[in-house]
Amino acid sequence: MENKTSNLTTPGEMLSFDRFKDGVLHDYYIACLSRETSLLGRREVLTGKAKFGIFGDGKEVAQVAMAKFFKPGDWRSGYYRDQTFMFAIGVGTPQQYFAQLYADPDPQNEPFSMGRQMNSHYTSRNVDAEGNWLKLAEIKNTATDMAPTAAQMPRSFGLAYASKSFREVPELQQFKNLSNNGNEVCFCTIGDASTSEGHFWETVNAAGVAQVPLVIFVWDDGYGISVPREMQTTKGSISAALKGFEKEEGTNGFYISKVQGWDYMGMIEAFDEGIALARETHTPVLFHVDELTQPQGHSTSGSHERYKSTERLEWERERDCLKKMKEWILKNGLTDEATLEKIEADARKNVKEGRDNAWKAYLKPIKDQVEQTKNLLTQLIQEVPEKGAELKKLIPDLVTNREPLRKNVLQTLYKAILICGDKAGSIQTYYDALCKENAVIYNSNLYNEGAKSALKVPAVAPVITEDSPLINGYEILNHYFDQLFAINPKVLAFGEDLGQIGDVNQGFAGLQKKHGVERISDTGIHELSIMGRGIGLALRGLRPIAEIQYLDYLVYGLQPLTDDVASLQYRTGGQQFCPIIIRSRGHRLEGIWHSGSPMGMIINSLRGIHICVPRNMVQAAGMYNTLLQSNDPGLIVESLNGYRLKERLPENLDTMTVPLGIPEVLQEGSDITIVSYGSTLRIIQDALQKIAPLGISCELIDVQTLLPFDLHHRILDSLKKTNRIIFIDEDVPGGAAAYMFNKVMEEQGGYRYLDVAPRTITAKEHRPGYGSDGDYFSKPNAEEIAAVLIDMMRE
Repeated sequence: MENKTSNLTTPGEMLSFDRFKDGVLHDYYIACLSRETSLLGRREVLTGKAKFGIFGDGKEVAQVAMAKFFKPGDWRSGYYRDQTFMFAIGVGTPQQYFAQLYADPDPQNEPFSMGRQMNSHYTSRNVDAEGNWLKLAEIKNTATDMAPTAAQMPRSFGLAYASKSFREVPELQQFKNLSNNGNEVCFCTIGDASTSEGHFWETVNAAGVAQVPLVIFVWDDGYGISVPREMQTTKGSISAALKGFEKEEGTNGFYISKVQGWDYMGMIEAFDEGIALARETHTPVLFHVDELTQPQGHSTSGSHERYKSTERLEWERERDCLKKMKEWILKNGLTDEATLEKIEADARKNVKEGRDNAWKAYLKPIKDQVEQTKNLLTQLIQEVPEKGAELKKLIPDLVTNREPLRKNVLQTLYKAILICGDKAGSIQTYYDALCKENAVIYNSNLYNEGAKSALKVPAVAPVITEDSPLINGYEILNHYFDQLFAINPKVLAFGEDLGQIGDVNQGFAGLQKKHGVERISDTGIHELSIMGRGIGLALRGLRPIAEIQYLDYLVYGLQPLTDDVASLQYRTGGQQFCPIIIRSRGHRLEGIWHSGSPMGMIINSLRGIHICVPRNMVQAAGMYNTLLQSNDPGLIVESLNGYRLKERLPENLDTMTVPLGIPEVLQEGSDITIVSYGSTLRIIQDALQKIAPLGISCELIDVQTLLPFDLHHRILDSLKKTNRIIFIDEDVPGGAAAYMFNKVMEEQGGYRYLDVAPRTITAKEHRPGYGSDGDYFSKPNAEEIAAVLIDMMRE
């Protein structure tokens, strides 16, 4: 008996019967191991040891089949039902799985997220401890999982697009550590119901246009929780609905194949052909893996018996992939029933051992804290005998708790502190130490804390002399990007109208012709996929500048930024980095749709990304340089009405940097501190000219970045001098002005130095009306600002 593949060697290689048989039996073992993990995992949740569980049961055979074709250098971009695949490629184990289910924060036990993500959320490092890029071409890579439905789709396009770039851009072919001539495939998994999301359709369209090695596996078990696929998908079949996307001779598009999720050999043959096609020709592929089952239902939050008929449940039992694979093995004489029963028993035993070991490892440090707390309480009873009776009551509740949490220890310690007050002594010391320890465990790594942090990039001031030419702002950027692409081969830029016409404001004018269509390229009107493309390129070690044409349109691409990029370093414990730069422009263009300044939305949804708000293009260039010297993501919002304003061209445009989180004092004064940023600064400067004859001395501060914000409290230093402060921006009330107010008044303690009430001036609550008058009456204007400053001096 001959078959193409097994456990495998190179796909397509003819193997001996014995080797093929061993591979099949190993795959059956992995499938059984994963099934038992799902079964025991559900029990752990239902008995209270874990909070929530969602499992990959029913998809085991399909995933051992796909795992055969996953090579070093490839990327997995999936979701929370891929445990079998991770077991099969040797990256995850049942013990690690249970450690994550228990939320074990020890990276030795749970190396994927330090207990910060729920079960079956995996990751792989892409940089070393010093922030240097690893040899990704030799690693089995995983883009860190996240749970929002279809959220993995945009970045999957980007991960595959990186292979296209590595193959087609001559300047990138030197980076052998990152790619082997673009031969890497992105394996993307998604549940059938999630293909109803717009993320899926935009990604499929973008991948079909671009022709990238993206292989999508759609797991179709017939339902999206309780909703059958007929109510989710046109024609009740994603492969039928995608018929128009199929690639034909002379066209772009997808190779589409429909397979049964219980048909082990059928899937191997189909996957072999399709994945080889993607790897060799960069044709995107979609496998519709049908007739899968959910033996335990969607998750631990409910029972599928509530919405599936008796007939459907019986159908699923008959088509259970483990049952069908076992029948196939026996029918083809690969082994006997006794051997398979031993494999099943070994899997059960090994999963139970993994579960028990994970639980013991998770509990040990907590039990140690309980013991230490008990000893300290016993000691305190002797030291403060008058409180002994109250303190003794605390010990039994803590030590008899069979499944204590860290918070139980802290709660007990705090009760003792309240009882004893200043006499708490060692209890207070231990409480403080645990608070610091838990802050590291649960509150670290939102931003880069390593050597390649943007905050560690030294400041280099622009060199401007009397001979420096005075040119338009957009020309400053054009000179900058021209130099950047000449000296940094990893930089790629893309967006709507960015390539051929050089962007709508001409920052890239003429640069596509000079540096190549693959390095500076146009995209369709699909902001979500632009962000996904940037995310994928950045994860693979490149330096993308992904343009959102107007800041208002960032909403279209916001979800992958907030759920993926912004939280990436936190949810991986600082293991995976995505140094994407998002370029956009905003502020003061007249009209409802291109004049947005939704900074409050941005700074509150993108914590974890640096938010840069330059007032001019020299400053913007310095911020690009700062971010490009780091491994950090950043959003740079260029001032839309600054492209035609004159600026001096620095002599060191390619090396100057702007430090992040450090405000700049534009004008010194002694009466009022004014805090603002971006285009609004020019309106304020106009107002200051109007009140200059009154002798009011204002100190004008440009915050430069909103995230981070005034790290060294430069604004507070100004307030100590003036005792009056006003925050001005063009976001809606309660937006960025309220954020800045909170930072200075509360966090920096600015309220202590006020002689008059602090003020904010913002845009109105509505979008700005069309035309110059609409702008004037909708956003802060010079006369309004002048009037408030005069009023503050009179108060």
